[in-house]
Amino acid sequence: MRKLVFTLIVLVAVSIKGFGQEAPENQSFGKKILSKLEFGITAGGNASNFNKANFATDPLPGFQAGLTIAYKFSPNFMVQEEFLYVMQGAKVKNGLPGGQEIKLSYAAVPILFKYRTNSGFFVEAGPQAGFKVKEDIGGLTDTKFAKKIDFGMAGGLGYKSSIGLGFDARYVYGFQKVQEVPNPVLGDITNNSIQASIFYTF
Repeated sequence: MRKLVFTLIVLVAVSIKGFGQEAPENQSFGKKILSKLEFGITAGGNASNFNKANFATDPLPGFQAGLTIAYKFSPNFMVQEEFLYVMQGAKVKNGLPGGQEIKLSYAAVPILFKYRTNSGFFVEAGPQAGFKVKEDIGGLTDTKFAKKIDFGMAGGLGYKSSIGLGFDARYVYGFQKVQEVPNPVLGDITNNSIQASIFYTF
């Protein structure tokens, strides 16, 4: 995952440099597009759990990190796409001694519509798709418990300072059943998580 993040950062840097080296007649167009784009990096922690499970669970601590890119329709309104690595899941009560952890890791791509005030505070909401990278069920990694794709909605609020540093808090509610093979004994399990992140835009 660190190699992927590094590669994306390099691609962003190359793209920005490419805009700056355009032919003179195209530079104004390139600068106009660049002025509407906002790139960033983000990282933070989360607490996730299952909805609609027919067994007792506790929240599982996890994390998320990745890159962001936003297109500003106006100084206050924008759409932001993110490329995140997210670890979530739940702790199963009365499982293994001390509880059994179900860890699900996704490459998540939220697309958020964001309104930001002139003072830096903002609200955001939009759909999110997650592509399963790996799973760990009580230490087992080849269980094929979860589906390869997960869908949900994300919403939150935050603050961005004048130097580009900021923070946000977000809730992600899963719409799709998590398990690959439906099991009425387990219930119609869906993901949900509360996330808090620090970010920097440039």
